Amino acid sequence: MSSSDIFIGETIGTAVLILLGGGVCAAVTFKRSKAFNAGWVAIAFGWGFAVLTGAYLAGGVSGAHLNPAVTIGLAIEGGTKWSDVPLYLGSQLLGAMIGAVLVWATYYGQFRAHLTDPEIIAAQPADEGLVDQKAAPKAGPVLGIFSTGPEIRHSVQNLITEIIATVVLVLAILTQGLNDGGNGLGTLGALITALVVVGIGLSLGGPTGYAINPVRDLGPRIVHALLPLPNKGGSDWTYAWIPVAGPLIGGAIAGGLYNIAFK
Repeated sequence: MSSSDIFIGETIGTAVLILLGGGVCAAVTFKRSKAFNAGWVAIAFGWGFAVLTGAYLAGGVSGAHLNPAVTIGLAIEGGTKWSDVPLYLGSQLLGAMIGAVLVWATYYGQFRAHLTDPEIIAAQPADEGLVDQKAAPKAGPVLGIFSTGPEIRHSVQNLITEIIATVVLVLAILTQGLNDGGNGLGTLGALITALVVVGIGLSLGGPTGYAINPVRDLGPRIVHALLPLPNKGGSDWTYAWIPVAGPLIGGAIAGGLYNIAFK
């Protein structure tokens, strides 16, 4: 596939992924939303459908990686040229940022109502705190719409959680090529991947919110930091390296495991 195919497919596919994934987080978060308090199951299925939609859109154009961890895993496995990796990663980050901006535009009124609600403002922590759970850093009241955060702030555990969850995701994607006599699952693969993401969310997402995708977290976090949102609070940059490093390590491990166990 050409460089333009990779750029267009990954940018649009990742933008739709983040629009729908961030959208379900917004729908569940805002009091002035019809889906307010719909819960974790709604979020898990919303992200699964987001992956399904983005993958179907981009699958025939760029291969629908939509995730640097997947790209790294495929490069180690041998299915993606290392020379294409920077273009994949840059396109995915751009798409993630565009998707986050679209979430903001879609829920513009809800953002303003939520961030000017005296009850919401009063509930925010008073200081920046530390990396340790004893004094969790200040994160803005809408940061969870854009990026992930841990329930118990422990860097080693949080990193391991993201690594394990990403290994499951990438290994499930790589082994699709072993089905149907080595021909893979075709368009059915997008559905299987979406269901794997739902399963990861339900089973492994509790500790950290399951980024399992570096740009899914980093791109929207950058947008959160840049958007002119009143009373938006901090972007929790002390934690931001974990949902980037963990999935990248997990993707690399999955690629290596595939080569050892399945080739």
